[in-house]
Amino acid sequence: MTQTSTRGWTYAGLAISLLGIPAIVTAQRLLAPDPTAASSIVIREIAILAVTAFVLWIVVARERLPLSSIGLRFDRVGRSVAWGFGLAVAAFVILLACLAGFSDLGIHYGEGSGISRALPVTFLAVMRAGISEEVLYRGFALERLQSLTGSKWIAAGVTLVLFAAFHFRQGMAGVFLAFVLGGLFTAYYLWKRDLLATITGHFLVDFVPNVLLPLLGAGD
Repeated sequence: MTQTSTRGWTYAGLAISLLGIPAIVTAQRLLAPDPTAASSIVIREIAILAVTAFVLWIVVARERLPLSSIGLRFDRVGRSVAWGFGLAVAAFVILLACLAGFSDLGIHYGEGSGISRALPVTFLAVMRAGISEEVLYRGFALERLQSLTGSKWIAAGVTLVLFAAFHFRQGMAGVFLAFVLGGLFTAYYLWKRDLLATITGHFLVDFVPNVLLPLLGAGD
């Protein structure tokens, strides 16, 4: 495979990584008879996971690079998971501080969606978010943009801004939170190049409030 062909696959992977999730979410909202239906959400999440798998295939089969080239390594799983828990704790502290600030400023967040999901569907959604958003934004896009531009700051800035922007459905407060928490995960990734840790941390940040706490409160 020629270098030009490989570069073309890298560009394709970048386009998918940066725009794939918002494109699928937008298509689902526009085309599904009921975007809030469980079946529609499941199809959307599976589609995003499939796109994520395709980007991983690009890395291995077309770029002919190891998954470690996007920070995905399995030789120190225990350490990565431990770092992920630490990231989640830091993220929750930041999250609570931001929510307190929103309250003081009269900014509402997380209200009025009107969507009630079964916990298995919610679990699929938070699992997908932890895996796909980290693989696509923190892993592939950040690494390849740094390689193409020669600047980790440009790569981090572009991926972080687009990551935050696609949370626009949660309002400006949601975009701000995505930017701040995404900044935490981006800073850690630039330091350790450990994607499994950011996947773990991202998953826990979504899993605890959206699945674990409702599950624990189910018997109240």
